[in-house]
Amino acid sequence: MLLIKNGRIKTMAGANFENGYVLIEKESGKILSVGESIDETPDMEITDAGGRLVTPGCVEAHCHLGVHNSAVRWEGADYNEKSDPITPHIRAIDGINPIDEAFALAISHGVTSACAGPGSANVVGGTFAAIKLFGKRVDKMIIKNPVAMKCAFGENPKGAYGQNGSKAPVTRMATAALLRNLLFKTREYLEAKESGKEPTFDIKLEAMIPVIKKEIPLKAHAHRADDIFTAIRIAKEFDVLLTLDHCTDGALIADELGEEGYPAFVGPSFTSKSKIELSNKSFSTPAILHAAGVPISIITDAPVTPIENLTMCAGFAVAEGLPYEVAWKAITVNPANQTGIGDRVGSLEAGKDGDVVIWNDDPLVKIGTKAYVTVIEGKVVYRATEC
Repeated sequence: MLLIKNGRIKTMAGANFENGYVLIEKESGKILSVGESIDETPDMEITDAGGRLVTPGCVEAHCHLGVHNSAVRWEGADYNEKSDPITPHIRAIDGINPIDEAFALAISHGVTSACAGPGSANVVGGTFAAIKLFGKRVDKMIIKNPVAMKCAFGENPKGAYGQNGSKAPVTRMATAALLRNLLFKTREYLEAKESGKEPTFDIKLEAMIPVIKKEIPLKAHAHRADDIFTAIRIAKEFDVLLTLDHCTDGALIADELGEEGYPAFVGPSFTSKSKIELSNKSFSTPAILHAAGVPISIITDAPVTPIENLTMCAGFAVAEGLPYEVAWKAITVNPANQTGIGDRVGSLEAGKDGDVVIWNDDPLVKIGTKAYVTVIEGKVVYRATEC
């Protein structure tokens, strides 16, 4: 067993402990207990937090880690299959490279889980996977796959295909129409299968069945307010699950989004305003959305913002009005729950994975703070050489 003791335990599950412990069974990698005090036994491997802050491993709800590799050109750019605007059969797990240096950087900065997948060039881009960030083989790192189906609205699919007018989508109307057509066909395909008619196998429609059956959400890239509403309109029309990824104009329509209740994955905010859709980008957006009752997570969209800066982005949101405790939830338990992996990660509770971070300082308060120790499933995967 691994015992982490003498820590300021922030559980993200209600009670916190000013001087507490986390006990993890190493064989299963699961948390056995969290509390104020425990008797030590000879079979315990002990890590003394020395009064440091202890939290669950951070969770990134939207990134392209491993499919857009660091320090490379086209050779490692596997995040957009631009041969076709409709590619639901594309799977992130077939493009994720766990050897990329971004994984180690994430771990050293307390990020232990991430939802990674295709980019936003396509109207429908393929499936995201939720993975742990330590390992050499993605098959052994999976938390849940698929976790969502990527779709995109606005400038990106128009820019990838329609700028010269030769291939749809040229307009936002065509983007919506292409997505609707795919959803209609999938619904008909599924109805035929369930009635015993056995339609001709279609790999694209097969990939969309979990969306129609509400097993996974549409993961909607939408920055502009009207694009956000189009995503909601289509989700309601087909009665499918939805997350609003980026949600850059969210502050302008926070009252409407509060009534709708869809999760908003806000970011990347630590970037330049590199396109028109980002003109309203602000670190105040999470606070405004939260005040309106919108469930929020904070994202980096790595490598757009490097994933090691996830906690920094949460800290900047605090500086712009997001309550401190809410900011911590926005990078731990909220993204875990909103991506369907909250049964495994996001909080320090008995039965959940032993993903724990001991911090050198509070990363939401002191910019540049790294992990002192990072634990994934009961295994110490990072230990700082200097404090």
